[in-house]
Amino acid sequence: MTTIMAFGSFDILHPGHIYFLKKAKALGDNLVVVLAKDSTILEVKKREPKYDEHQRVEHIRDLKIADKVRLGYEADKYEVIEEINPDVIALGYDQDGFADKLEEEMTKRKMHPKIVRIDSYKEEHYKSSKLR
Repeated sequence: MTTIMAFGSFDILHPGHIYFLKKAKALGDNLVVVLAKDSTILEVKKREPKYDEHQRVEHIRDLKIADKVRLGYEADKYEVIEEINPDVIALGYDQDGFADKLEEEMTKRKMHPKIVRIDSYKEEHYKSSKLR
């Protein structure tokens, strides 16, 4: 069984998110989606999410694409990767903040998941910052 992890805020769900999750799921057998906590969104995006973390978890579960949906951690954002120990980490085309140090962190933690960048889906229309 190949486990894939995907990360995101998934605050305002749109077709680009669904595309990303389906592409990530196609990379293996078991998709684990980790959502950013409200406090992490505030820290990174400098704004409150429209939907709270529990609502966002339910929204992703309702899509029935992921095999498991959970929240990440505030203190150590890479801890969840150690817990799940995925074979593949799927990143969105625009996930830079988290991704910048991902390979370095994985090496430090003696982990070697394959890191795959998923292309965008109609970015000119379906980007959360444009839909806000």
